Amino acid sequence: MKNRYTYILAIMAAGACSQMDELEPQGGIILSEQMQEVNSIIPSRADASFNGMYTKLGAPESVIGGGRPDDFGFIMMAFSNDIEAADVVLANSGYNWFSACGSLSSRNADYANPYIRYAAPYNTIAAANDILRSYPSDTDDPSIRHKLAQAHAIRAFAYLNLAPYFQFGYTAGGKDLPCVPIVTEKTTDFTDNPRATVADVYELIISDLTYAIDNLGDYARTDKSRIDRQTAYGLRARAYMNMEEWALAASDASKAAAGYVPAAMNEVARPSFYDISEHNWIWGYDMTSDIAMKNPYATSSAWIRSFSGDGYSAGTQVYSCINNLLYDKIPSTDVRKGWWVDASLESPLLSAVTWNGVSGNAVAALEIDNVKMKFLPYTNVKFGMAAVGGTLNDDDWPLMRVEEMILIQAEGLAKSGSESQAKALLEDFVRTYRDPAYSADASGRSLSDEIWFQRRVELWGEGFSNSDTRRLGKPLVRFHSGADSNVPSAFRFNMRADDGWWLLRFTSSEMNTNLAIIDNTGGTQPIQDQYGELRDGVTD
Repeated sequence: MKNRYTYILAIMAAGACSQMDELEPQGGIILSEQMQEVNSIIPSRADASFNGMYTKLGAPESVIGGGRPDDFGFIMMAFSNDIEAADVVLANSGYNWFSACGSLSSRNADYANPYIRYAAPYNTIAAANDILRSYPSDTDDPSIRHKLAQAHAIRAFAYLNLAPYFQFGYTAGGKDLPCVPIVTEKTTDFTDNPRATVADVYELIISDLTYAIDNLGDYARTDKSRIDRQTAYGLRARAYMNMEEWALAASDASKAAAGYVPAAMNEVARPSFYDISEHNWIWGYDMTSDIAMKNPYATSSAWIRSFSGDGYSAGTQVYSCINNLLYDKIPSTDVRKGWWVDASLESPLLSAVTWNGVSGNAVAALEIDNVKMKFLPYTNVKFGMAAVGGTLNDDDWPLMRVEEMILIQAEGLAKSGSESQAKALLEDFVRTYRDPAYSADASGRSLSDEIWFQRRVELWGEGFSNSDTRRLGKPLVRFHSGADSNVPSAFRFNMRADDGWWLLRFTSSEMNTNLAIIDNTGGTQPIQDQYGELRDGVTD
């Protein structure tokens, strides 16, 4: 086991911040007639391409390979984006492969982390485009129509994971600013493909998702790893929320949530969020043991979950912790307070946990040589595992939950003139499923900030914190001057809402290949303890 960690550190020294210039984007184009002919001769080839489009969403080493534990597709992107925001805290350790996100040095175009976060969506877009080129668009075959619809939805999902990070918001003049290049099944010139405007990118997203909704009405999926009509509604609700089309966002979120029931208090009073069959999941990544075996360290189990017997989080004490600013605002009557251990390493959720013969709060202090180190204050126990101390690291990942849709609906209603309805919806959800003593007025926040607070707590660690902060025009607030903070000093800083450092930079390989790209500039890398006076309206 000690050799394993020595090996890990050696890889880090060689590659965590290595130059990525030599990595060429995978691309190319095949005529649609050729694709369709191949598919008609070898239908298994088309099925493999379609299944691969989904598998790569969270598969280990799906972009770079070479044993990297920070290369696991869109799950890694969600993790990185949250670490760049305020609410997820990781130790500043030599084992932390995501330190570039904590320090916001991830604007370096030659770092692997931003390369993966740019390449993964475009690899997925390329896979979706292959599907769209593979079949005639005017087909009468419902099975083919369903594949085309899912490819459109997957492509929209990929652009939704790019647009918020390469430009500021859709409104307030932002929609006419350059965002990211658009690549569709009809694109032929990849070397002179300038950044499309934010408005153009969202026009494609809405078009793709509308196509999916229109063509998945008669589709019955076999499992929740696939996109069905309700999932497409949920994705379009996210897009409309980013566009500040509040009424449309609320309407689509309601349609996405229909028939789904949030997890009950007793269900989230133990570590969970690891099984795609959980009834509150609308869409998830089905991490099979075969997929995880490619590199079990490049999984959510290894990084985000605190109970893996063969992972980074427990084995190196790089636990995913909640910022104490947010934790302190969660009422003691809220079941979610137990999603993290407190400063004394205690949580009621641990009463359901036994590891190596140790149970309850004693699990937090348990140390197993080269397997588990003592929890840090505010370590998350939200994300459980099918087997505590297990080594398969094949736990599933939630890509969309009904709780998110309820919160989108509440925000959409509140910002489209139906505040009383929004408040009633919010209070009904929280009182029924999270905190029986809840009142939306108790905190003294505005309704908008109260909904954001609920999103920050409910969706913690699921990849929404960064984009939410930016679309709401909020500053990054990780600490308050003069107050205790569990954020490591190197990551302890705040940043203004309009700082150009928010925007990711384009990778060197993209700049060298696509000569029409003009990179993001502006802002400077934050320094320790800067802007300690900033406040966000939630953790004040």
